[in-house]
Amino acid sequence: MTRFELPLLMACLVGGASAAPQTDPAFGEPRGEMLYTTHCTGCHSAQVHWRDGKLATDWESLRAQVRRWQNFQGLAWTDDDINSVTRHLNTVYYKFPPAQRATRRVDPATKIRL
Repeated sequence: MTRFELPLLMACLVGGASAAPQTDPAFGEPRGEMLYTTHCTGCHSAQVHWRDGKLATDWESLRAQVRRWQNFQGLAWTDDDINSVTRHLNTVYYKFPPAQRATRRVDPATKIRL
């Protein structure tokens, strides 16, 4: 190896290591985190998730609260967005087991979930 190739190789190895996928579960829902940070943290601090009178007591009630508040704000999130934010909040704060739900099929012509 020449004296120029070794530093280049080292830079590629170090740069590639930092680009490796995150294994921390908090990084599992980047879209959910982005939506929550952008639209919710103006009113909700982390303390809202730990208070005694919280309305989210399981996965479905957490999802219902995400749906309720995005609707209240007029955000028109898709089901995927609501699920992403719910998963993000559950991973970071709540740790509820995910609900067992029947798989819904999608109409291929309209892309609407049935």
